[in-house]
Amino acid sequence: MTIKIIKNRSDIGAGTRGSDMGIDAIEIAAINQNNDYFHKHLFQDVVTHNQSIYHKNKHDFAKRIEYVVEQCQRVADAVSENLIAGYFPIVLSGDHSSALGTMSGIKAANPDKKIGVIWIDAHADIHSPYTSPSGNIHGMPLAAALGLDNLACKVNEPDAITLGHWKNMKNIGVDGAKLTPEHLIYFGVRDFEAAEKNAIETNNIRLIRVEELRYRGLDVCVKEAIGKLLNCDLIYISFDVDSMDCDNISYGTGTPVPHGLLPDEVMRIFDILLATNKVCCIEFTEINPLLDNKGNKMAETAFQVLDHITKHI
Repeated sequence: MTIKIIKNRSDIGAGTRGSDMGIDAIEIAAINQNNDYFHKHLFQDVVTHNQSIYHKNKHDFAKRIEYVVEQCQRVADAVSENLIAGYFPIVLSGDHSSALGTMSGIKAANPDKKIGVIWIDAHADIHSPYTSPSGNIHGMPLAAALGLDNLACKVNEPDAITLGHWKNMKNIGVDGAKLTPEHLIYFGVRDFEAAEKNAIETNNIRLIRVEELRYRGLDVCVKEAIGKLLNCDLIYISFDVDSMDCDNISYGTGTPVPHGLLPDEVMRIFDILLATNKVCCIEFTEINPLLDNKGNKMAETAFQVLDHITKHI
């Protein structure tokens, strides 16, 4: 299958600037390893709204949501077009809000198919404008993709304009949810708020923690995840580099969390999932070289994972 790299240098959904440089940092890592990876594969650049960071934010509970909606639509269009054309999209993104665009694009290209999502991340990213403590939309893509407002945990009062944009977010690609909670599986999530915990428990979303993965065995846990997605036609893997252990690797990501996954574990998860032949799209996100305390270590590690898994596609 022919790979197409989709480069989405957008960081407007994050709370800290700099993840828009993550793609360049990965490319530099490849160059420094004398690896011609980015010359071997076709690529597409997605136009960004990064200049909107200079505009006054109008939506405290969903910051820059009007621009994030447009950015997710652009990503959705790119993913959908490439899937329909027969490519395997690998999306390299700045912040994780773009994952909504990716999931929406997959669903737009496959409206009658069931989509399974493997979310490898330190965070649950299942807040809504009603529950978010920060208003940063990189913490909301799964809520939008699932169509969850989580009103039971409401603490914010978003205005009508914000909610109009939020409605638009939930309807990118196709109207309504892109997947069901039973077809979402978390790996490595270990940092979430009470509202997110409620959303996970209420919707019976499977969360495989780092300690469970190591206690029960990685292969056992991943094969269990595959079993839960048996009725899915396609699988999307979203890999946020903060899922990895920041003390072991580096702090080159916007929201680092200790006690995470190791690179070998991430690669093994990918290997087992790719062997199902159901994976249709992969995303790498949240590399922030401005925050890296070990040179370009996070991007180098992400590229190590990327180069490894590409051989299995």
